[in-house]
Amino acid sequence: MKKFALVTGASGAIGKAISMKLASEGYSLYLHFNQNEKGVEELVDQIEHLGGEYIPIKANLASKSGYLELAANIFSLDAIVHNAGNALYGLVEDLEENDLEELIQIHVVSPLMLTKKLIPKLRAKGSGSIVTVSSIWGQTGASYEVAYSTVKGAQIAFAKALSKELASSKIRVNAVAPGAIQTPMVEGFTNEEIKGITEDIPSGRLGSAEEVASSVEFLLSEKSSYITGQVLAVNGGWLT
Repeated sequence: MKKFALVTGASGAIGKAISMKLASEGYSLYLHFNQNEKGVEELVDQIEHLGGEYIPIKANLASKSGYLELAANIFSLDAIVHNAGNALYGLVEDLEENDLEELIQIHVVSPLMLTKKLIPKLRAKGSGSIVTVSSIWGQTGASYEVAYSTVKGAQIAFAKALSKELASSKIRVNAVAPGAIQTPMVEGFTNEEIKGITEDIPSGRLGSAEEVASSVEFLLSEKSSYITGQVLAVNGGWLT
């Protein structure tokens, strides 16, 4: 029987890596995207030889109805990876309310309400696993990223609380908290800034999207069958 996983934000660097890792482990995938349809099409081309079903689904999770559009296209389901998101830099004094509302919608409201809609599909399988891709800033907080740190912290609280609610249904809920990962999100940093960050990381380098993906796959798999309500830090020892 095929295993189906939903990956939100599948067109981004970490989303693609997660999707490729899960496909290599035999999952069929619902591949959520919003604007980057070409990126998802390229992803499907890269994994179609693995023999699963790979279904792109367009939905804007920044809108109040986006999660409903996504949920309506999900049928058989064994796992959810909440990965969709965006960063927001700047002083909290300069924060615009509409930017905050969008950030909360994408990172908190849509994942929570989407999960609510999809829990019955996981229960129908008799088990399931949910992983939220949070951030090191959800654990420690970051200046100039107060709003982002706030929603990422909320994702961690969501995983911890929901894990207790769903444990009796044999549905596990965990989070990963990546540190500095080599993705387009860090391309705006100067070489000097990157050097300063890597010097602060005990492992001496940025992480890779593939390393985050391996952590997600582990938490979805039976290899972590007695792990729920946990946050797996993928940060090379940074700020621990």
